[in-house]
Order: sequence, then C-alpha cells, then structure tokens
Amino acid sequence: MARPRAATYADQRDRILHQAAALFAEQGYGGTSMNEVAQACGVSKAALYHYVRDKSELLMLIALTHVGRLEQLTAEVLAQSGSAQTRLEQLIQRFVDEYAGARHEHRVLTEDVKFLGPDEQQQVLAAQRRVVAAFAEVVREVRPELADAGLHKALTMLLFGMINWMFTWLRPEGTITHERMGEMVAALFFGGIQAVKAESSCTINRSLSRSTTTEGDKR
Repeated sequence: MARPRAATYADQRDRILHQAAALFAEQGYGGTSMNEVAQACGVSKAALYHYVRDKSELLMLIALTHVGRLEQLTAEVLAQSGSAQTRLEQLIQRFVDEYAGARHEHRVLTEDVKFLGPDEQQQVLAAQRRVVAAFAEVVREVRPELADAGLHKALTMLLFGMINWMFTWLRPEGTITHERMGEMVAALFFGGIQAVKAESSCTINRSLSRSTTTEGDKR
C-alpha cells in the first residue's frame, strides 16, 4: 500500500515549483540542474524526487499550474454579473496582477515549454487556448459587429500582446505599479477598440493587394 501523503505535501510542492521557476527564469531550463533546484528548495535531491519524477515533469507542472491559475481566475471573473466591458476590464486587471506575483512562472511558460515533449506541449497549449477563447468571447460581447467581421480574435491577441511580455520590463520595485499598468492597458484597449471598423480581413487584404499593385505599376 502506498504511503499516504503528508498534509503539507501540496504546499511543499508549490514551494518547489516556485523556486524551480525562479531558477529556470534566471538561468534557463537547460542551464539548471536538479541538484540546484534541491539546494534552492532546502531539500535533498532524493526528497525532491518525492515530489516530481524528473526535470521535465517539473517544467510541465510549473507551466500547467500557472495556466491553471489563469483559467481559474478567468472563470471567477466571467461568473460575475456586469457588462461585458466591465468583465473584460476586470480580466485585464486580474491577469496583470497575477503576472506581478508569477513573473518567473510566466517567463517559463513563454520561453521553456518548447523543451517539453509534443504531447505535453499540446496539454499546455490547449489550456492556453481555453483562456484566449474566453477573452475572445468577451471581446465579441463588447463589439459584436467585429466578431461578425472575424476580428474579435485578432483583437484578443493584440490585447495579450500588451500584457504577456510585461514581465520582461516592468519591475515590482519600479515607479509604475502593476495595478496602474492594468488600468493603462484597459484604457488603451477600450480607447482604441472603438476606432476599429468592422471591415473584414478579406476586404483589408484586397485593399493592400491593390495598393501593392498600384505601387508596382508606378515603378
């Protein structure tokens, strides 16, 4: 019979994941050994393997745990009442706040998942796609005509482009707080989204094509 896990097992594993994420973010996944992870966590290497099978599983757990938290807070916000714009504003703020406390985990998610096997990568990607789809649905509610033109997903990816790489330059000790940055992102997104016209991507591509052809004729 398997030995029952201690009541502190989950907490200790979370501490291991957080310490490992910091090392991976600072040194790179390939440049970090399990010995270094064990040392940073204050446990023996044998004890470390009580929580994870190997370094690959450690990376997998970091990525899935981080995305899992993002899925959870997305569900919490979307379960609330209020207008679509209010819920989207809350999603933006909650994500920026989450990234503030999990910038190492987010760096690992964006930079190191490529070291996982194909099946593991697909698990992480599937979770990320669920989060993006939830955001896109709220964007559709804000501007239904943009969804009819097939633009709500593109706008969602532009939004993520503003917040996903914030960890590379925004520091907790800086003069601009993550709370203030979340407000700025929401203001910029909603101030700009009203200027987007519901012109289909096909029409836009045709316009670009005609412009290119005209320039070629002039030459």
